[in-house]
Amino acid sequence: MRRGGRGGLVRGVARTAVVAGTAATVAGGVHHHQEKKWAAQEGQQQAAYDQQQQMADQQQQIAELQAQQAAAQQQAYAPPPQAYAPPPVYAPPPQAYAPPPQQAYAAQATVPLDPSGGESAVVVQLQRLAELHTSGVLSDEEFAAAKQRVLAGG
Repeated sequence: MRRGGRGGLVRGVARTAVVAGTAATVAGGVHHHQEKKWAAQEGQQQAAYDQQQQMADQQQQIAELQAQQAAAQQQAYAPPPQAYAPPPVYAPPPQAYAPPPQQAYAAQATVPLDPSGGESAVVVQLQRLAELHTSGVLSDEEFAAAKQRVLAGG
């Protein structure tokens, strides 16, 4: 009998194990190498993306600054806004009469006392002044001044 048959079986199994182990080692190395390569590519892609994002941010800032500068130039060269005159204030129309001068009241205030025993001239003068004040001919100040003259007797 030949030993080679048995030995050949062990040898074949051993050879298969060595080939399989080598293949696994090579495959692991290839896989590890591939992972490194993919990680490097991802890093490059991330760096490129970050650079693009930074460029876009800078361009946006430049556009904003240019818009601000254009607005400032427009304000500097723009004519001032139109200022309109305020609307007129409607006052009541002026009175058609002019109050008589103060001397006319002074002449009325010097009426002598009534000797017939009726109402005194002072009371009559005060009543007339009150009527003039009520009708609007005399202002409050004019009424007060005329009343003081009548009461002072002169």
